[in-house]
Amino acid sequence: MWAPVTTAAPITTSLADRYQAIRDQTEALASVLSPEDQVVQSMPDVSPTKWHRAHITWFFETFLLVANGAKPVEEYYGYLFNSYYESVGERHARADRGLITRPNNTEVADYRRRVDAAMHTLMSSDLGAEPETIALIELGLHHEQQHQELLLMDIKHVLSCNPFAPAYIERATPTHAAVPELGWLDREGGIVGIGHAGEGFHFDNEGPRHRALVSPHRLADRLVTNGEWLQFMAAGGYADPALWLSSGWHTINAEGWDSPMYWQRSDDGWAAHTLVGTHPIDPSEPVVHVSYFEADAFARWAGARLPTEFEWESAAAELGVDGNFLGADSLHPTRAAGQGLRQMFGDVWEWTSSAYGPYPGFTPAAGAVGEYNGKFMIDQQVLRGGCCVTPDGHMRATYRNFFPTQSRWMFSGVRLADNGPAESGGGQ
Repeated sequence: MWAPVTTAAPITTSLADRYQAIRDQTEALASVLSPEDQVVQSMPDVSPTKWHRAHITWFFETFLLVANGAKPVEEYYGYLFNSYYESVGERHARADRGLITRPNNTEVADYRRRVDAAMHTLMSSDLGAEPETIALIELGLHHEQQHQELLLMDIKHVLSCNPFAPAYIERATPTHAAVPELGWLDREGGIVGIGHAGEGFHFDNEGPRHRALVSPHRLADRLVTNGEWLQFMAAGGYADPALWLSSGWHTINAEGWDSPMYWQRSDDGWAAHTLVGTHPIDPSEPVVHVSYFEADAFARWAGARLPTEFEWESAAAELGVDGNFLGADSLHPTRAAGQGLRQMFGDVWEWTSSAYGPYPGFTPAAGAVGEYNGKFMIDQQVLRGGCCVTPDGHMRATYRNFFPTQSRWMFSGVRLADNGPAESGGGQ
């Protein structure tokens, strides 16, 4: 059975050791799956497990090995496993990645081993000590951790399409328990610092650090639960056009949505497909797999709104980065516990009301790696905080994730905000 590999390595751990630990984690996640599991693409947004394993290997090979004079393991791998780097060359269509039956799993594993061996040689050389080389390796490692999360959310969708909805790892039904009533924490607002500054890795879209004006507001002290979402559904939330943005109303009707993704109704009530099996809905757990449209409609029904990313970050910056991440081995959101502002990190990615765009003074990195984030700054919303399948050591208060408004196959959920006591109340 799969066991998580610790990737939150101490500062004293060498770059080569961290490199290998993160690479090993990807293989550990994939080892649970059969070769047949690893080639399926269940929708255009999903990539096969085998493709994830090969793509992140191609990233290291292309930007670190070939860029410094090495010969590719196979020339045609560049066409198959490039994702969106237009300046590197042509690539296979994203929606057709499930057609890549060859190279097979064994050949992809060999590809990974050969690139890893070459990377260790590079890291032990004088070139490996160059700041630019170290920065690219760090980027590649965080890129691999992103794909570890993608691998799990993608295989969840793949397995859900099987008529028997098999689990990634089968586990017993969790015990239901009460969760505290939703409370509110007042935030004074003011001019706050936003974005990454100082030492430590960050993606380019997290900077530059700048000032932003945040008005006085309140944040919910925990995430919205399944039980509260059931109330929204029972009140006709999916049938009331007054709650929905125009595009959202069109989407839920075109797609036939009347509940979060992976929920299914039976004679015994609602259940949901998860990575650890199909289980009855636990009212105390955070709701997950809802789109921005659904999150926004729920907030409106509850007499509240979604937080801005600046409200979220200014609150999260006061907390330690601690939560239900991949290393906790739950593979599923867990109920709130404790006091104060809870679940800001881990469990579910939290939708914000902020459109994904550049910070003032943002400049993409030079070269092909500059295509990493900047080119997607259109038609997306920002999500914050990480989720239950985000690798440990990968998250920061400044981390900006982004997805289109209709997406919900990722582990996305809801935290409410409002402008103060006079704004609270609503459908709950």
